[in-house]
Amino acid sequence: MRQIAQYQDGRLELQEVPMPTAPAGGVLIRTTHSVISAGTEKMKVAQARMNLFQKARARPDQVRKVIDTARNLGWRSALEKVRNRLDTPTPLGYSAAGIVVEVDKANTRFRVGDRVACAGAECAFHAEYLAVPDLLVASVPDRVENWQAAYTTICAIALHAVRQTEPQVGDRVLVVGQGLVGLLVTNMLAIAGARVMAIDVQASRRPICERMGAERVVIPGQQALSDEVRDWTQGYGVDAAVVCTASQSSAPVEQAAQVLRDRGRLVSVGITGMELPWKVFYEKELDVRFSRSYGPGRYDPTYEWAACDYPIAYVRWTEQRNFDACLHLMAQGRINLEAITTRYVPLLDASKVYEDLLVEGSTDIGVVIEYPTDRPDRSAPARAATALGTGPAAAPPVARPAQPVSQLDVIGAGNFARTMLLPHLKGRIPFGTVVNQTALSANHVKTKFGFRRAATDHFEALAAGESAAVLIATRHQMHAPLVQAALLANRHVFVEKPLCLTRAELAEIDAALLQSQGSLQVGFNRRFAPASAELKRRLAASPGPKSATYRVLPGRLDVQHWYANYMESGGRVIGEVCHFLDYFCFLFDARPVRISAQSIRALDGRLPFPDSVAAQVEFADGSCGQLIYSAEGDPGFPKEGLTLVGSGLVAELTNFQRLVVYSGRTRKKVSYSSKGHAEQMEAWATFLNGRADHPLPYEQSRISTLLTFAALDSIREGRAVDLP
Repeated sequence: MRQIAQYQDGRLELQEVPMPTAPAGGVLIRTTHSVISAGTEKMKVAQARMNLFQKARARPDQVRKVIDTARNLGWRSALEKVRNRLDTPTPLGYSAAGIVVEVDKANTRFRVGDRVACAGAECAFHAEYLAVPDLLVASVPDRVENWQAAYTTICAIALHAVRQTEPQVGDRVLVVGQGLVGLLVTNMLAIAGARVMAIDVQASRRPICERMGAERVVIPGQQALSDEVRDWTQGYGVDAAVVCTASQSSAPVEQAAQVLRDRGRLVSVGITGMELPWKVFYEKELDVRFSRSYGPGRYDPTYEWAACDYPIAYVRWTEQRNFDACLHLMAQGRINLEAITTRYVPLLDASKVYEDLLVEGSTDIGVVIEYPTDRPDRSAPARAATALGTGPAAAPPVARPAQPVSQLDVIGAGNFARTMLLPHLKGRIPFGTVVNQTALSANHVKTKFGFRRAATDHFEALAAGESAAVLIATRHQMHAPLVQAALLANRHVFVEKPLCLTRAELAEIDAALLQSQGSLQVGFNRRFAPASAELKRRLAASPGPKSATYRVLPGRLDVQHWYANYMESGGRVIGEVCHFLDYFCFLFDARPVRISAQSIRALDGRLPFPDSVAAQVEFADGSCGQLIYSAEGDPGFPKEGLTLVGSGLVAELTNFQRLVVYSGRTRKKVSYSSKGHAEQMEAWATFLNGRADHPLPYEQSRISTLLTFAALDSIREGRAVDLP
């Protein structure tokens, strides 16, 4: 299929990409129409064409992330991540309509052949096929044409802004900015019974504003806003103002505040500067509100991707219910979409629209992309066997492959895999199929690294020959089922940590491994770091038990990050703390026998699971590991620090970049530049080529995984937990 791709150097391409796969509980849609939002998408294209200095000024938050990465991983890794970001194409589009061609078995609302509208910058792209979760899809009424339904998402943005404004019949409302969203806000305020004054810098917008329901239209430079408002409101000021502009300046907000009445409402919809003048906002006691996209549910993965709807008794208007409301208004002919649609273009000509938008004085507002209808529907790919068995925990010995494996397939090639894993495998083993959630990203990785095929369904990769290996770097909840399927397909498997999220999943992996001719390795990369090799060499000369204190300061978890979704990540203990518990097992080469762990942060609020923990692990040889993993602290302090004490030995390791060893009354300092990703990939590739034994036997990773589960048990139960 074809999809519009944007690169961070400003290039736009219409690419051939793999077919997407319907998400769990969602649908696959053949797109008939999508809408280019002239304001939002023009801004994205313009930002992409900025030079690096301009990008840094526009996104200082991203600059800080790069600096943090450099502090923890070194500038080489940080720059490689930046290059990957700049080199990776991003999709455009977020509002579309089409025909359902495939329905996931967990979906009960839609049928093949249904006409639907769909939303989401994460899925409703300008592409011929779209894979969309259930609650971002809405049925199209009979009296609504597909080109109209393609506006549903943008209409919902406007509708939610109107709901935030809370207009009463007869209220006088100022709408600042008459772009696509601003015009729809004007229209919907009029539908709600409000009287609307519109303001825009383009005089050509005046007749369109009037067709959308504006009672008065102000063009700065031709009219004085304060005079117009004084005359229109008998000197009181407007009851509310909705700011729909995109500007780094706070001038639109200040302008609106000046003409609001006492205790008026100001609602911000666009990306606009918000340095509020204290005097006017205080003296008028203004109510300032933001309008977040399509409505409640937006940016909540539990709602959007896990289909957990909000009860209507508590949240009357979710984003999905806003979609339905907009489609109902369209069916009644109350939203004037003809007035704001400036042209229709075929998909093949869409890239020219973006060039035109950047031209000074562009008059485009809403541009509808029309998709060809002579496309074959998706055929179901072959499925690999996924039957699960049961069996004992012990895994059979791993023999070297008699011959080099034929190819490596990759499931989940996000920025981490592209930066930290694949560069170290390229050239060491042929690349076969790469599978990503979105077709555009899969196609990009295929081109960048030289894979033979790109796909969005992991079954297409697992259906290949048994001599292929597979690398799994998806989100955590998919690790266990993918590992099982790959092992039962007799693959040699590398899976990023964590191995799985529950003991039941671990038992299923045990059983699958017993039935498999393949092998399994977990991405515990710190074992393979050059500094780790030096530590192990030093420990070998230090008899008796050892003790280690590991301090990790990962920073506070952004509640919008997928790690904050417990169903996807398993939380920070399973997803990250496992690394450091495994490192204790690696250092001491002894069996862990007991762990005592506690949360050092209240388990409530937005993150009701442990994200800051302290733990002490006892080992069979008398060694002891103490871990402090805290989301608090200052980001200027090193992220990771290890202090190791043995007989006649003290070692301090910082971020795997600096190792200081005290021994024999001497101090030796060594610098490193790797956390072990490159070395682990090299060791695995050597094994796959039949030139070395397996670099990390499964039983070692299994013990570390059980230790991690025991840590959670200890936190939940408030006691020390013994390991068998």
